[in-house]
Amino acid sequence: MSSTAVIDELKDGEYAKKDDCLSLLDDIPLLVIETEVSEITATYIKHKLMPNEPTGDALHLALASHHKCEFLLTWNCKHLANANKFQHIKRINTLLGLFVPNLVTPLELLGELSDD
Repeated sequence: MSSTAVIDELKDGEYAKKDDCLSLLDDIPLLVIETEVSEITATYIKHKLMPNEPTGDALHLALASHHKCEFLLTWNCKHLANANKFQHIKRINTLLGLFVPNLVTPLELLGELSDD
């Protein structure tokens, strides 16, 4: 599953094979950005959990947390897939009564999948 936020980011980027990348998501269910997700995003920014960019990292984390996604797959090791940052994320999500997704890079996820 993915989200409309991911689609928007992919559409905004400039990179080779952009259309091919976007077409990979054609048949994947998309999470919607509900009011609750927007409120969670604002809370993350308020508590300096994520940068002040409501359509970026905070939104991705809010979507994954609200929809109880087991994994949030990201290449962003500065704000998301970061062991030092994870404790802060876990603390805020626990205070908010939210699920805490596993924040992993594609390489970490592939390793977890191949271990089975």
